[in-house]
Amino acid sequence: MTTKLALIYQVGDRVAERPKACNWVSVRAEVRERIAPFRSQRYGTVVGTTTKRNSRGANQKFLVIQWDHLASPTEHAQMRICPIEQLSQLQAQGYGMEVE
Repeated sequence: MTTKLALIYQVGDRVAERPKACNWVSVRAEVRERIAPFRSQRYGTVVGTTTKRNSRGANQKFLVIQWDHLASPTEHAQMRICPIEQLSQLQAQGYGMEVE
């Protein structure tokens, strides 16, 4: 089975992590401090691409991203990434809204 994988991003593109649903509600301040790092928005640069096979044998495209705050790059599925230009539009649509 041969399928052509769509490459959405190119090496050198500036990207952001797609906003997450942040509906974690906490009353205690120490709990809010503990989960605060998981609510932050990440920005980075695409430094490469890889392909992996899933359990059904289909290929999936992954991006190798160098995040601005990390020393080494990490792999992410391209569906979890968006261009920086599109981030404000996604947030305006209600993605990543916080409930306190």
